[in-house]
Amino acid sequence: MDNLRLKRETLEDTLIGPFGVKARDSKGRQIPEEEDGIRTCFQRDVDRITYSKAFRRLKHKTQVFLSPEGDHYRTRLTHTLEVTRLARTMARALQLNEDLTEAVGLGHDLGHTPFGHAGERALNVLMADHGGFRHYEQSLRVVDRLEKNLRGLNLTCEVRDGILRHTNDPWASTLEGQLVRRADLIAYLNHDLDDAIRAGLLTEADVPEEITAALGTTHSQRINTMVCDVIECSMGKDRLSMSPGVFLLQEGFNSFMYEQVYKNPKAKSEEDKVLGILEGLFRHYAADADRLPGDYRRIADEEGIDRAVCDYISGMTDDFAVECFERIYVPGSWTIK
Repeated sequence: MDNLRLKRETLEDTLIGPFGVKARDSKGRQIPEEEDGIRTCFQRDVDRITYSKAFRRLKHKTQVFLSPEGDHYRTRLTHTLEVTRLARTMARALQLNEDLTEAVGLGHDLGHTPFGHAGERALNVLMADHGGFRHYEQSLRVVDRLEKNLRGLNLTCEVRDGILRHTNDPWASTLEGQLVRRADLIAYLNHDLDDAIRAGLLTEADVPEEITAALGTTHSQRINTMVCDVIECSMGKDRLSMSPGVFLLQEGFNSFMYEQVYKNPKAKSEEDKVLGILEGLFRHYAADADRLPGDYRRIADEEGIDRAVCDYISGMTDDFAVECFERIYVPGSWTIK
């Protein structure tokens, strides 16, 4: 069989513009590997992330609403897929590397905790003496250390950089990584609003008129406006940008969502319980490393018990965290044996 990877890398000379990252120009992996005969290095990273256990667990992790009643609310997995699609659409329009963009998009939230950002805040408190907890750092730790029985996925430098910097400053070193950050914001603002309307917290009429007038009156119109603005303002440039008007509207949209949804007491009524659950789990496992699964006992030996417990709890799904808490702290039915 002809080397299909080399054919694809040659094709990238035509498909990818001067500001995109070509697979043959990757800075490589932390542990050098022989190249694949079919897939480019970034295609391999897409596959490694997609087949990982951490990726599969995202389907049972909260996006915004804890344990919502209904089948159509976003989870961390559906959010990840939506971010990735938006980013890949913009990457194609801007002649950037779609495979690199996809890999960063699929991997950017692998380190998210159970119970969404409420869980992240709880673990940040519990790990205060060890530098705190930030999901983007944990996402990198998942792919570098925790997956594949602590061997990690050995991803390319560009994908690792994009995962780590999708939220924090400085921005990713590649435009592909920066696109994921843009797509993440566009996705969660619009999709979280969609879920808030579905939940009855808001109506379309509650959205400020200046936002609907300029960005659109529907979910799809607003996304299209923001995506097209990024493409139009970034075309042929070595940096990503938005028009001043749309950028200011995005900031106002963000403020509106924080006040009306992310801080809404109705939406967050169950979040006070999250710290209690995670604190209880943390205390239980930190008291005895033998209570942890095997890989995490090894981490406890090599990096300390708190680090191991944090890794274990942050990887839990919502339901599994509740199940563990109930098994440990809630009395079961007593029967005569």
